[in-house]
Amino acid sequence: MNLFVTAAQNWAIGKGEKQLVQIPAVWRYLQQLTLGGVVIMGRKTLQALPQGQPLYGRENYVLTSRRDFAVKGATVAHSLEELREKLAGIEGKEIFVCGGASVYKQLLPDCDTAYVAMVEQSYAADVYLENLEENGWEMTEESEEQTYFDITYYFRKYRR
Repeated sequence: MNLFVTAAQNWAIGKGEKQLVQIPAVWRYLQQLTLGGVVIMGRKTLQALPQGQPLYGRENYVLTSRRDFAVKGATVAHSLEELREKLAGIEGKEIFVCGGASVYKQLLPDCDTAYVAMVEQSYAADVYLENLEENGWEMTEESEEQTYFDITYYFRKYRR
């Protein structure tokens, strides 16, 4: 299983239920990377997508505790166990965990590869991803420096 996240230098990923930064090239990279695969996200992450709709060209799974939640074009699971049952039949497709914070926390132990858009700045935040570099992950790839206005970032790949 893979993880995809945009994180600040201090591993901050959000504040006030919003992403810290939105970089169009990161969005395009996510779309390219996950096309034809499986994406897993929480309800709030799904609702933050354009028109609050699942990503086209992928199998979408939403992990939420809200029993009344349903969305066309996605499979909804209400627990980690239910999600695992629904994913059990998937073979030959890459699976990407795409957020939010509680979904990352629950599924990070199942991931062996992490794609991180690392913003070279620290932010005050209320949501953080665990520091992969301090928890047994090794950076195996790093892109050239990228910029978006005054934001410098890198695409990094980590493996456990």
